[in-house]
Amino acid sequence: MKSPFNYLAFPKNLDFGRAIVDNTPHLIPEPGNRSGILSLTQFRTGARALAQEYLDFEKPIAELEKKIEELTLFTSSGNIDLEEEILKLHKKSDQLRSEIYSRLTPWQKALISRHPNRPYTLDYLEAMMTDFAEMHGDRLFADDPAVVNGMAKLDGMSVVVIGHQKGRTTKEKIYRNFGMPNPEGYRKALRTMRFAEKFGKPIVAFIDTPGAYPGIGAEERGQGESIARNLMVLSTLKTPVVSIVIGEGGSGGALALGVADRLLMLEHATYSVISPEGCAAILWNDGSKASEAAELLKITAHDLFQMKVIDEVVEEPVGGAHRDPRRAAELLKEAVTRNLLEIREIPIDRLVALRYEKFRSLGIFDKL
Repeated sequence: MKSPFNYLAFPKNLDFGRAIVDNTPHLIPEPGNRSGILSLTQFRTGARALAQEYLDFEKPIAELEKKIEELTLFTSSGNIDLEEEILKLHKKSDQLRSEIYSRLTPWQKALISRHPNRPYTLDYLEAMMTDFAEMHGDRLFADDPAVVNGMAKLDGMSVVVIGHQKGRTTKEKIYRNFGMPNPEGYRKALRTMRFAEKFGKPIVAFIDTPGAYPGIGAEERGQGESIARNLMVLSTLKTPVVSIVIGEGGSGGALALGVADRLLMLEHATYSVISPEGCAAILWNDGSKASEAAELLKITAHDLFQMKVIDEVVEEPVGGAHRDPRRAAELLKEAVTRNLLEIREIPIDRLVALRYEKFRSLGIFDKL
């Protein structure tokens, strides 16, 4: 089975013949583009559907859907009509998927949040918004493709968009640095935040990163400072901010876009200070205990909502956002639009005060 969602293709003008120094790629300017800056249209060099991939716990579903595909091909050849049998198998597959996804463990949700077919920031932008104009560079060092930002329209409302961006093919993953920003990525986001504040535009931020890039060059250029500055600026930014964890929300790399008036999470996304594997390696010196660590970390949307760390859990289609990306985008668009309209009604000084109070009293704890 194939996904109905068309994903943005990889730019043709990335030069892999030259070395990538600390994740700064070399671009070959296209004809008529002397700057070498990539526009969104340059990514649309061809639409491609992604083949469905199954996680280990989805094997029973995979077996049923393979049988459905075989029977469908057999029927289409005109040998025999098996439509009734195919419909029964479809119903059985839907029931099985609903049953499996109703009792997911935190570790299984972590795997779903990393699913290779899961929609990324640019996918949601294309499905939810119009007139996206990307902004490049931090005006200090370089442009970081692991962070995309710019202006767009959400139901006719002008917004500023910021988001982490991962890749799908090997080349895309290298180009996007696996969704792990360098300091220039966070400083590019900071420049965009200041732009939004100056022109009174609300911010919509998409969080999807395993964490900030821990390379030597990134540390030399001030990775920790860039994240800390974003936290400081977001805490007092005089414009409405809605952030959504759409996949992985890893450590400070995620938090740098997470200080918001409303923090939403997709149902099968995760948000934590460390990955389950990293936690298991530190606590027990055994990365294979990641499932146990995931349980203790409370990384799921429902756990974090109960602890009042996030404001809303956004439902996903049964089987996850990767099974029906268009429906996932519709559900997310409704939630984002509703929250934006609500907070835009609050006077800006009051909104900033509420944001400060929210993070000062974050979470649930017991006093000793």
